[in-house]
Amino acid sequence: MTTPGEGLISAEADEPTSPPKAGGVDAVQGSVLDEIIAGVREDVEARQQLVSLEEIKRIAAAAPAALDAYAALRKAGVGVIAEVKRSSPSKGALADIPDPSELAAQYADGGARCVSVLTEGRWFGGSLDDLAAVRAAINIPVLRKDFIVSTYQVHEARAYGADLVLLIVAALDQKVLVGLLERIESLGMTALVEVHTEEEADRALEAGARVIGVNARDLRTLEVDRSVFERIAPGLPNHVVKIAESGVRGPLDLIRYASAGADAVLVGEGLVTQKSPREAVAELVNAGNHPATPRPAR
Repeated sequence: MTTPGEGLISAEADEPTSPPKAGGVDAVQGSVLDEIIAGVREDVEARQQLVSLEEIKRIAAAAPAALDAYAALRKAGVGVIAEVKRSSPSKGALADIPDPSELAAQYADGGARCVSVLTEGRWFGGSLDDLAAVRAAINIPVLRKDFIVSTYQVHEARAYGADLVLLIVAALDQKVLVGLLERIESLGMTALVEVHTEEEADRALEAGARVIGVNARDLRTLEVDRSVFERIAPGLPNHVVKIAESGVRGPLDLIRYASAGADAVLVGEGLVTQKSPREAVAELVNAGNHPATPRPAR
């Protein structure tokens, strides 16, 4: 039987896979998000030919229980989700990361609340092997950050040790969003549901999201607008963990997001491009824990 670390892959099956409706991927023809999702679907289909849904379910069921990421993100202060990120559609190559486990260990030593791992290969240079390596190296929650479109990918995330799984509202119609979120939670993991507009935030809440990431970057245009978080976060209920994604270059950006109610910030480029990722994380963590930094409402 194939086991994590031996090249498991993902597949589409076991849930509705109808294309997104208005406001979803198909509503913006030719966008970067369109291209990424198309590639993901191809890769998922190819991987399904190698490892069946039933096999990935068996492997996921045998994996150690997921850590409670929701509880970790609700701790006092503004937390840092530090990301293993080699490249991006907007910037191209960002960092040479030959050993993601070593980078993740630096993040954990610096006080990161969670570690995010890009597993999409075509645009971000990531892999499921990166996820497995990071899981084995640290004892804090790990996020699988990818473009999840199928139940198979959810079981795959659990098989490789993920505690959180990213769901992007713009990439999914509501029925699929709800189904994927419920599957994630049923496997003991936490869904981080990403939004960029008030409408998407409403959809995330309707789906039952407990952790919502507000991305300052529009995935259709790749433009960054930090005020997006300031518009959306105040309207989210207190029980929802609010994650500010994109646009964090240093402590001042963290404090700005904290002022708008952030429970945590997700940082990738701002860390992997630093000479000492550990020190860069520690600087953000110190800012998040500083008595003068605004505290999120509970």
